[in-house]
Amino acid sequence: MNNTAKGFLALMLSAASATHASTVPQQGIVEGNLPANYVQRKAQMTYPDSWLSGHYADFSQWRLHARQLIRNALLTPDSHNAFAPETLNQEDRGSYTAHKIALNITDDNRINALMLTPKSPGPHPAMVLLHDHGSKFDIGKEKMIRPWGNQDQLASAQAWADKFFSGRFIGDELAQRGYVVIAIDSQGWGDRGPMIYEQQQALASNYFNLGRSLAGEVAYEDKRTVDFLATLNQVDQQRIGVLGFSMGGFRAWQLAALSEKVAATAVISWFGTYQGLMQPGNNVLRGQSAFYMLHPGLPAQLDIPDIASIAAPKPMLIFSGGQDKLFPAQAVDQAFAKVHQVWRSQNAADKLVTKRWPQLGHVFYREQQDEAFSWLDKWLMPSRP
Repeated sequence: MNNTAKGFLALMLSAASATHASTVPQQGIVEGNLPANYVQRKAQMTYPDSWLSGHYADFSQWRLHARQLIRNALLTPDSHNAFAPETLNQEDRGSYTAHKIALNITDDNRINALMLTPKSPGPHPAMVLLHDHGSKFDIGKEKMIRPWGNQDQLASAQAWADKFFSGRFIGDELAQRGYVVIAIDSQGWGDRGPMIYEQQQALASNYFNLGRSLAGEVAYEDKRTVDFLATLNQVDQQRIGVLGFSMGGFRAWQLAALSEKVAATAVISWFGTYQGLMQPGNNVLRGQSAFYMLHPGLPAQLDIPDIASIAAPKPMLIFSGGQDKLFPAQAVDQAFAKVHQVWRSQNAADKLVTKRWPQLGHVFYREQQDEAFSWLDKWLMPSRP
């Protein structure tokens, strides 16, 4: 090869190398614990199994398909054992009674729950309450229903209610309105803990080592809680609702997607799109708590609002704080737009309420509660004036 040919070859190799370098993502890790190629990876997230993808013609068939995708992602087997509830303790609260019960939430786990039952004749509408994360593990179900018999636990729960719920216990408020109410601990909280923050990632990895999923077990136990309520004589099986705050809000729209038995859902302070939330600095990128909400492979198929939309056309309310730093406005607004498009496609626009509260942060304050409770009454207590 002469010098001219060698020079031409070197020039071509240099040009090819430059072109290759400009198109192949960098290696390594960047800010926010993200792979350096996360922008390219995010561009590949087209959600082919979304109703909005245009790949499906029949909504009912799509819903069955999408629900099965989620169920498969839980990595948790079906349970068949009887719930076998047992009352451990109870307290008279005037118009309703508070119970601490034990039940087989799955074939593998017998757990404690708090339940409130009105004294008036039933059957009653019912509400599954889903507690938040908050990096506070000594209380779980007690964040939603006022505990008794343990002063330290009561003080801890009241402080939490004061901080996030205007001093109210959400479950007790709903019981006074005539609902049967139940709340359980997710793994690591309350009677199933307490753990410490740094244990979460190892716990999740060990679930995977056991062929299971921490997030999947949480989701399946929530579904079983609805199934349990549906077995009770004092509960109207057609009027079971779900309400959750923060991580509980995530659990709420997830549960509405998983269970056909959920009649109405209130989601408080956990909603957005994956694209909008996976930004450097956002809490979802920290790991640890995120493992309670991560189902392997599912984000390649469905976005967050796609999953929530499996509940359509049933009633759903979604609140987000305008000052909530965990959920940027753009991520929330994009997710709101997606779910509205789905509910409209099913001629059910009147059954979906989304609202950002401009002056509020990551909270569920009295004014939000009053609006959410009235909305729930509309769908679950239709006889109430």
